[in-house]
Amino acid sequence: MTIAIATSDYFVMGETFINRHIEHMFGGDSVVICGRFNGTDPYGKPLFERRGRLSLKDTLLAPLAALSGAALHGTSRLPYGDNRAALAAFLRAHGVSAILAEFGTQALVVAQLGNDLGIPVFTYWRGTDASAALTSRQRVRSYRLMMPRLAGMFSVSQFLLDNLAKHGVRHPNAHVVPSGVDIRRFSPGEKRAGTFLAVGRMVEKKAPHITLNAFAKAAKGRAAHLTFIGDGPLLDPSRAQAEALGIADQVTFTGALPHDAVRAHLLTTEVFLQHSVTAQNGNTEGLPTAIQEALACGCITLSTRHAGIPEAVEHGVNGLLVDEWDEVGFATRITEILDMPDRSAMARAARATAEAKFDNAAGLARVESVIRNALVG
Repeated sequence: MTIAIATSDYFVMGETFINRHIEHMFGGDSVVICGRFNGTDPYGKPLFERRGRLSLKDTLLAPLAALSGAALHGTSRLPYGDNRAALAAFLRAHGVSAILAEFGTQALVVAQLGNDLGIPVFTYWRGTDASAALTSRQRVRSYRLMMPRLAGMFSVSQFLLDNLAKHGVRHPNAHVVPSGVDIRRFSPGEKRAGTFLAVGRMVEKKAPHITLNAFAKAAKGRAAHLTFIGDGPLLDPSRAQAEALGIADQVTFTGALPHDAVRAHLLTTEVFLQHSVTAQNGNTEGLPTAIQEALACGCITLSTRHAGIPEAVEHGVNGLLVDEWDEVGFATRITEILDMPDRSAMARAARATAEAKFDNAAGLARVESVIRNALVG
């Protein structure tokens, strides 16, 4: 069977979960629907770009289409006119049996068209779409209207499903399936003592300034080194902060790196740090892929009681947790880890957690099973 993966921007190197679906779902029998195509397609898939140049007819229809979409579906982003006809023709030409929309906001775009064509539509909630987006009444309304149009939905964490349910967004065919990790490629290597790693966009909800302050309090002058992988608006301020704290020689900022380079760091890192917090706009994590990869590599994970993270990190077993914004507590836990005479038991527990809960092959098989069952049901 052929599945269409609907996403916003394609190809995005850091969206490993989406790229995995495109490359491997149903044996790789997939096509891509994207909002914007950036010119890179490493998988050579048939591709439909929704936001291409509008025909004259669609340009004239745009105001009416936006108004009717908002009134009937709670969103002005539905395809219409010639663009809608072209997308429908693309789906028919490739014999698409089901559509998986990555993020709930993408499902809004394709749900009605899928219904009209008799193609079941599923969505995958991952974080912002089921947190910050819910601060908009219009978005909540659009999600509620969309629920009867979906054949099912997935979420990377129970936290996100509960968050949606608080806003009246529920579906009877809902499943928690974490993004997962290739536990055969991500596995423990020879660890370098005193190594700490943080991976992710340098943005508000990752709170890199908290991580830096806590690391300075706990590790300054000790045999410990912290590496930050990722770029974003807080990268330069974080570099300046490390200098001001007097720990510039104990912190390395690499900027964004390819996934294989991130993996290489994880293999030999002892401790993974992620002080995730709820951003001012309500944005949260789902269940960070980086944490799942860190656990698979046997990294002791120090993080926060935030979103789906406690569904992965069990305090005192495979890692340690503090409350959001608890800088003192975060520093205390770093000291606790550095003072551990033997960190091997917690590292083994981290790996065991990944094997039991985050094997992406098992997760992919489960998603495929849910979709197949809906097709024959």
